[in-house]
This record gives sequence, structure tokens and C-alpha cells, in this order.
Amino acid sequence: MTKEKTSLSTRKAFEEQLALPADFLWGGAISANQSEGAYRADGKGLSTVDVIPHGSNRLKVKLGLEENLALDPEAYYPSHEAIDFYHTYKSDIKLMAEMGFKVFRTSIAWTRIFPKGDEAAPNQKGLEFYRSVFEECRKYDIEPLVTLCHFDTPMHLVDTIGSWRSREMINHFVNYAKTCFEAFDGLVKYWLTFNEINILLHSPFSGAGLVFKPGENHDLVKYQAAHHVLVASSLATKLAHEINPENQIGCMLAGGDFYPETCHPEDVWVALNKDRENLFFIDVQVRGYYPRYTKRLFREKKIDLKTEAADFEILKHTVDFVSFSYYASRCASHQMTQSSEANVVKSLPNPYLEKSDWGWAIDPLGLRITMNTLYDRYQKPLFLVENGLGAKDTVDKDGQVQDDYRIAYLRDHIKAMKEAIADGVELLGYTTWSAIDLVSASTGEMSKRYGFIYVDKDDTNQGTLKRIKKKSFAWYKQVIASHGEDLD
Repeated sequence: MTKEKTSLSTRKAFEEQLALPADFLWGGAISANQSEGAYRADGKGLSTVDVIPHGSNRLKVKLGLEENLALDPEAYYPSHEAIDFYHTYKSDIKLMAEMGFKVFRTSIAWTRIFPKGDEAAPNQKGLEFYRSVFEECRKYDIEPLVTLCHFDTPMHLVDTIGSWRSREMINHFVNYAKTCFEAFDGLVKYWLTFNEINILLHSPFSGAGLVFKPGENHDLVKYQAAHHVLVASSLATKLAHEINPENQIGCMLAGGDFYPETCHPEDVWVALNKDRENLFFIDVQVRGYYPRYTKRLFREKKIDLKTEAADFEILKHTVDFVSFSYYASRCASHQMTQSSEANVVKSLPNPYLEKSDWGWAIDPLGLRITMNTLYDRYQKPLFLVENGLGAKDTVDKDGQVQDDYRIAYLRDHIKAMKEAIADGVELLGYTTWSAIDLVSASTGEMSKRYGFIYVDKDDTNQGTLKRIKKKSFAWYKQVIASHGEDLD
């Protein structure tokens, strides 16, 4: 064989290695609480996100430090209307189908199915709505990927039993999950139990409906709640497999590896432990038991979990795949003098990386690193279910949104994703955050836009809600049509 032929053969083999699987799922993601609105329509109950206001008190509420959670008639609550997906889902899904989506990730609002969270019978109007959403997806051959709990715990359960502090929550969640698995059997195959489960540790009210009492050990409350969440997730996973063995159940991580700020050994050690903190939930959900490092962690934080013997058998019902969000990598030091946020998780600024309008590091290589970390650690298929750029989009005089910066961000991250696949990582699919502009979970802003479709609404709840295709809409359509080959 000539040198030239050898070179061509090598190049072809490399290109095949980079190629995505034929059944790779391309799409986009939203959540119920950031898109649906209609927060009391058709019997829906109040959820935690419905009492998180826009403005200066938002962070205090999300951290579980605000005891007065009564709705203020003078305040603006972004989830109450959001982008009105509850009434526009058919036309919105049609736009997603026009882009060529193979998968659409969304969530079910627990309080649409059980308004208080603990009823004996579900709300039929809620079941009808989601059945219609999933049927609309199937009409266009779009696979629904559905999260059961996406930062929206029933407020009734917060008020009456303290939310996930209480063991009672396990049965309430499992009953809700069972109802969904049975109601949507044949329509939904891919399920996630809890969105970004590790955010419970960083934003306790958002993640688990936790409100702290004066003087109590916050770490104890969070990890006790985490134990209940993990048991509930495992029971739901067991049920899903029993109801239909074809069901695929995943966990979900707010991903992004921590880099040590320097090669100082103490920086490396701090970064390792911050990664452990974030991966703790996934360690349990994939392996089926508590990792050994938690023994020292719990001892040092004075955490004495209340458990039952059966819990540790239940935890053995592990997930089928690991899903994760990736927006940015993180940076840590043993001297944390300043910090920024990278998807709610505190991080030092990284001087080697550019930042988004909201200060989040832009690090495509970090995605490749994170994917390799997760696959090496778990040896389970991965699913990248959130990745995108929050930016200030504007409509120009011609009625267009020229979001080249979003195209550049996504292009670079898709390239990194393909490199990770070439590294040997098994990836089921990719859903951008987000398919359409919606309310930002972190800030409550509409101006922090992620979608391929612009929604005419501002941070003061003003706007027509008109949908406008951005430049990135046509670009992503081309990416999907070419199966990730045409990224220009």
C-alpha cells in the first residue's frame, strides 16, 4: 500500500470515529415551570417556583432563607405566565419539528397532576394536557424526554410536612411517578427523575423546597433531604422498569468539572472534593450505594442520617443512563477570595476563558473533559440534555435576530462533543438549552435568552409573546439535517 493510500485510509478511519451514531437524538429542551405559565389553570396547584419572585428577594427565597412565602400582589412572579407554552404548545412544537428535532426534552409539573401533591386521585385535566403534548411530539416523530421534577415541588407539601425533610415525600413522589409512567406508557420512553439533582446542595428551596429554621445545621437538612430524594428516585426507577421494561430512566447532573486554580496541591485537593460534592448524587444513582468518602464527610459536617434498612436495598435500583447539563467549567482554590456563578454552583473566575453576558465561563474543551470524566467514572451511556448560551438578543429593524454569538458557542461545543465521542464516550443525544426563549431559572429574567426562537417579552412581564425565528434556527436545522457534519 502506498503512503498516500495509507494516509487516506487513516483519515477515513478518523472521520468514522468522529461520526455520530445513526440513531443519535438531536433536539432541544425546556421545562414546565419556565415555559408553561397558566400557573393556576385547569386545577393546577401552587409549586415552589410559583412563589419565587423576580427581583432582589429572589436569591434569598431560592437559598431557603425566606420564611414568608405568601404571594405578594405587588410582586412579579415570572412562572405565572412564563411564555404561555400551555396555550401555544402545538405551534411551538411545530416550529421544533421544522428544525428537525428528533427529541424534545420537557418536564411535567407535579402540581398539574396532583395539585397539592398528596391527593388520592390525579387531576384529569393535567393528564390530558401532557398526553396532548406528547401526542403532538409523536405526530412529528419527535421522541419526548421527560423530567418528573424540574425545580417545582408542591407548595402544599412544603407548608404541611417540610417538603423533602420528611420521609413522607417518598410515597407522594412515587405515587406521582407511577401515575405518569402508567398514563403515558407508549408515548414516553425516556425519563429523568429529578432535574440537576445536585442543585439541592446549592439552591435548597429551588432544588428541594427546603426552608431553613434559625440555628439548624443546614448540611444535615440538605443531606437528609437528599437521602429521601435518592430513595424516591430509586423506587421510581424500579417502578418504571416494572411497568414497561422498555423504559429508559436517567439521572441528571448540573455538570462541569472543577479545575484547580493552580498546581498547588491544596488547590487540586479542593477541586477534587468539589467534584465529589457534585457527583455524590450520581455516584449513588449509578452505583446503587453510598460512596465511602461520605463517611468522613458526614462525620465532619455532623450529619447523622435517619435511614431505614430497606433504603439500601432500594438504592440498588440504578439508572440506565446519566444525563447532564453543561454550560461552563468551574475553578477552585484553597483560598476562595472571590467567586462567580456557573449554573448556580460557586466558582472562581478563570482568567483563561471568555465569559458570557452573565459572567459564565465559555469553555468548549471543558465539555469534552466533563464527558470523559463522567463516562470514565460510570461506564453508562450519557445524554447531554442542556447546553447553551444565555445572551441579550435584540430584534433588528428588519425584524431579525442575528445571534451569531450563539451559533459560535453551540458550534464549538458540538465539535467538543464529537471529540468526546471519538474518545470513546457513548452519548445518546444532545438537547440544547433551550429550544425557545423562556424564563431563566437562575435570575428570573426573560432578557437572558437561550432559544432558537425569540419570544417577545421583557423582564417586566410586558410583550406580545410573538415568536420570531432567530438566525440560529436555520443554522441548527442545517446541523440536524447533516447529522452534525455541517456546522458552518
